[in-house]
Amino acid sequence: MGIANRTGFFAIVRNFLFGFINKEFLTFLFFLMLSGAFWLILTLNEDSERELKIPVTLTGVPQKVVITSQGSDTLRVTVRDKGYALLPYLYGDMLRTVNLVFKTYDKGNGKGLATQVELSRHIKPMLFKSTTIVSIKPDRFEFSYNHGDSKRVPVRLKGVVTPDEAHYLARIVFEPEFVTIYASQAKLDSVKSVYTEGVRLTNLTDTTTQVLNLKPIQGVKIQPQQVKVSFYPDVLTEESCEIPVTAINMPEGKTLRTFPSKVKVTFTVGASSIRNISPGQFTVVADYGDILAHPSAKCPVTLTAKPSGLKNVKLEVEEVNYLIEEQ
Repeated sequence: MGIANRTGFFAIVRNFLFGFINKEFLTFLFFLMLSGAFWLILTLNEDSERELKIPVTLTGVPQKVVITSQGSDTLRVTVRDKGYALLPYLYGDMLRTVNLVFKTYDKGNGKGLATQVELSRHIKPMLFKSTTIVSIKPDRFEFSYNHGDSKRVPVRLKGVVTPDEAHYLARIVFEPEFVTIYASQAKLDSVKSVYTEGVRLTNLTDTTTQVLNLKPIQGVKIQPQQVKVSFYPDVLTEESCEIPVTAINMPEGKTLRTFPSKVKVTFTVGASSIRNISPGQFTVVADYGDILAHPSAKCPVTLTAKPSGLKNVKLEVEEVNYLIEEQ
């Protein structure tokens, strides 16, 4: 582009920017910014309230003392002052952690308490003299402690975990299975187990692992506070086996023979557990007492023992022919 062309282009831009319409726009923009500045000054000069978050911590805890529970680690403090005075709290570094010395607030008997007045006494030096504290939430800081009394308790699952129709839940594994709790002796005696947070899993088909928080107990410290929980679904398969019928309650000198001598038991079991199932784990009986109480051409047979973990266990027949022989 030649010098003449460039000069003409800049002239057009200059004329556009400083034309009559654009002069009016720039004037409007100037007064808009000016009014915004006045509004901001007036707003910052008015009283207003803001909620400030201030960390709180317990310090100077003796070496042999175990804090079993304590209040929130953050205080929500609502203050009132001029808007411009609140800005350093919101965007500066004036607010520091409130450090509560254990010895000062120890009330004995495993309890400690810092009241709202005492909390306010720690907070006021951080604030301007013109700033007023409206509220402090929570309105107190409480803690419980002991001198190392503890015990180990098992972890239990809270919630609902179900596989789909073709599977069953073979096992649940907690890592760790036991946790250590610290509390007063009365609490230690009353707590038999700890539970996970609520969990809901449905239609499981594959191994699933989750890290779950343990449900807090008031006045009890739990270590660790999380556990890894693994759920192992297994494929269901239908199986059967032949079980001999055993006569019970037979009088001396008499023998009961059944026809057939064995009955089939069908059941559903996880594929990985089939190899652990044997006929010797089942017991099917014919009770001589039932024959006497209800004389019939057939006698009832009952399944009285079976391995754990089976589903839909049933006898193929519930009555068999029989013969009583005299010896």
